[in-house]
Amino acid sequence: MKKYLFGLLLLLYAGTLPASQDNDFIAARKAFQAGDARLLATYAERLQNHVLMPYIDYFQFRLYLTTTDTASIKKFISRYQDSVISDRLREEWLKILGKNQQWELFSAEYPMLVNTNTELLCYAYQHRLDAKDNDVLKDAHALWFTANSMPDSCTPVFNVLIASGLISVEDVWTRIRMALEAEQTGVARFINRHVPSHQALDITKLNAAAQNPLRYLEAQRGKIKTRADRETALFALLHLLRNDTNQAYAHWSKVREQLTASDRSYFLGRLAYRAALRHDPRALGWFVEAANSGTSYPLTDTLLAWKARTALRAGNWDIVLKSIESMSTPEQQIDTWRYWKARALKVKGETLDANTLLIPLSTEHSFYGQLAKEELGTILSTPDKLHEPSAEEITAMQRRPGIQRALAFYRLNLRTEAYREWVWAIRDFDDMQLLAAAEVAHRHGMYDRAINTASRTVSQHNFNLRFLAPHRDTLKVILQQHALDEAWVYGLIRQESRFITDIKSSAGAMGLMQLMPATAKWVAQQLGMQDYRESLAVEVNTNLRLGTYYLKHVLTTLDNQPLLASAAYNAGPGRARRWRDVNPLEGAIYAETIPFNETRDYVKKVLKNSMYYAQVLNHDHSAPTLKERLGVVNSK
Repeated sequence: MKKYLFGLLLLLYAGTLPASQDNDFIAARKAFQAGDARLLATYAERLQNHVLMPYIDYFQFRLYLTTTDTASIKKFISRYQDSVISDRLREEWLKILGKNQQWELFSAEYPMLVNTNTELLCYAYQHRLDAKDNDVLKDAHALWFTANSMPDSCTPVFNVLIASGLISVEDVWTRIRMALEAEQTGVARFINRHVPSHQALDITKLNAAAQNPLRYLEAQRGKIKTRADRETALFALLHLLRNDTNQAYAHWSKVREQLTASDRSYFLGRLAYRAALRHDPRALGWFVEAANSGTSYPLTDTLLAWKARTALRAGNWDIVLKSIESMSTPEQQIDTWRYWKARALKVKGETLDANTLLIPLSTEHSFYGQLAKEELGTILSTPDKLHEPSAEEITAMQRRPGIQRALAFYRLNLRTEAYREWVWAIRDFDDMQLLAAAEVAHRHGMYDRAINTASRTVSQHNFNLRFLAPHRDTLKVILQQHALDEAWVYGLIRQESRFITDIKSSAGAMGLMQLMPATAKWVAQQLGMQDYRESLAVEVNTNLRLGTYYLKHVLTTLDNQPLLASAAYNAGPGRARRWRDVNPLEGAIYAETIPFNETRDYVKKVLKNSMYYAQVLNHDHSAPTLKERLGVVNSK
């Protein structure tokens, strides 16, 4: 009887109510989305005791927000301060206030908004302009330099900046170039209206360059005279460069003398960048040429990163160091560049300066934190003492309304809402509260929230929560068939799905090991699964059988190197092979020079995870170091 009552209390704390009420909430949500106030009111009557009733109040408020009085709005925000809906309603209200230029109310409410955005920031700048705060012009200036379109609220601010001369014609051309480089031609056309008409882009020529850059460049040989002509020619060259380095370089050679030294430097930097992404051995020479083109055009952090990566593959540590030191201060503080800067300094014999970077980096729980630790001659270990919340702390955490709402959203499979509510609920937690929340999530099978929450702790950690190992009995049996490293496989699954069994990516990948339908079907055929159908791919046992078979397949075909197999699992075996070098390559350099941002991040995290799983799963002390896991990648 006691066991039954305890279970009932847990359900109540989790906000579980009869399925019919859950169905009513889903229906109420649909009524809100359809703007049906009458139907929403009907469901509101039925849901008075539901844990998600605050959201019903929010839905109703949103439908009448433009006509609701200020006192009622403030009362709502105050009443639901423990929920993200208070901030969401304040955000929507601020948009109305900004649009109507109700600056007194706007200025009172805007500082209290937690999740701000560019639209509201520009309204805040409008208010400061209205208040004759001239410092706003300097603050707003940085917003101009983007390739993307900006909210309508920014237009009045930009108009003032342009009228005052703080955004010059050269600044306008800079943004046009940024937009064209990003192939945001609509933005470029819109910004073009701020260039004097006799100097502006010829939209007909721009369209011709976009539709057929090869034909356009052939037709323009000897005719590139004005700034607009040069920008359009550079746009056409970059358009070609996206698909073919050699073709773009050939046409560059034909028009380069018609461009300024700064234009040539600009294009050479982009040529080098695209070549670097293709691991073209000419890339480093083009980066150097870009810097030596008379009036050099400054490289962005992204281009400097690829200059450093290209130098890593070439073993040119001087250029590695110079590239990192040319990056912005925030970029240099990223763990990636602190590590490689330290490595470059060690090569130069500056061991003391290198260790000054490596010692603090070695305390961080990241891929490069682990490599820094090994560079200093120490081995990764997790703390012997795990900080575990008490039963009372867990019960108290489970009773929190925000946690209950998040649990209810997860039960309804409304993961976006669950995520927002959970993040809001834990935003100010200390370490022990975070661990209590992580344990609540763990007990409710919300493994992604458990992992992410436990990973936020600063000084008190529980690596068993950070590196959960669900379904271990099932996986162990399957792994024995393939002789796969358990720590590596868990590291991969953690990165793929955070152990959400029924997750499906936007690309269609399914289940714990995120199998694409075609891959799952092929593996099922190899295993002789006569009754296989796609719906089985999210079932735990089936997904693990299919995923581990495919993982073993790519591992075997890629020199039995987990580094290459991890890259192949994410981006395909063909790409993993192409990313090798003509010479043997240090594994860490291979990982850092993967040209796909997603795959590069993925591989580093999978390998980092595997190191911690080896600890958490109590693998013997002969488990490989991270450098040993990375190994040396054989030549092509």
